[in-house]
Amino acid sequence: MRALTAFARAADGISAACGALATAAVLAACLISAGNAASRYALGLTSNAWLEAQWYLFAVMALLGAAETLRRGGHVRVDLLYAMAGERGRIWIDLFGIALFLLPGMVLLAWLSWPFFWESWVRNEISNNPGGLLRWPVKFLLPVGFALLVVQGLAELAKRVAALAGAYTLDTSYNRPIQ
Repeated sequence: MRALTAFARAADGISAACGALATAAVLAACLISAGNAASRYALGLTSNAWLEAQWYLFAVMALLGAAETLRRGGHVRVDLLYAMAGERGRIWIDLFGIALFLLPGMVLLAWLSWPFFWESWVRNEISNNPGGLLRWPVKFLLPVGFALLVVQGLAELAKRVAALAGAYTLDTSYNRPIQ
């Protein structure tokens, strides 16, 4: 059980760090958006690179923030079943949901998105827009984001197994670990 909980703590740390990057991306996107609007209206200057940078930051928010959202218990659940279940029932619902839906889906998406990134990397793909940015960095976020969800999903699975064994305490009102 110690190995499971140690793995879960390590994965939680990675997800928290990626979540912090996603949070910083929100501020960066707001600043770029405001700066781009100000330069366009005040100076008549604009750039496709600034618009694309905002899109890239939205990808950072969603793809790097998803694992942290999972860690915090912020993803959607089947609340009807969850509300009717007891503490151990909630843990079992999470176990089955993670093992049967989350992990296979995220592994498949990470696998399928890798060639999409790789082709862009090999070709050194650049946006077709004048002044546009390289495309491969944002395409790299796809397999990375899905892989982070796999790692956090495994951590959540480990926490549930440890909780069933009595070695980990979960707050099952929304099934988050007690801090």
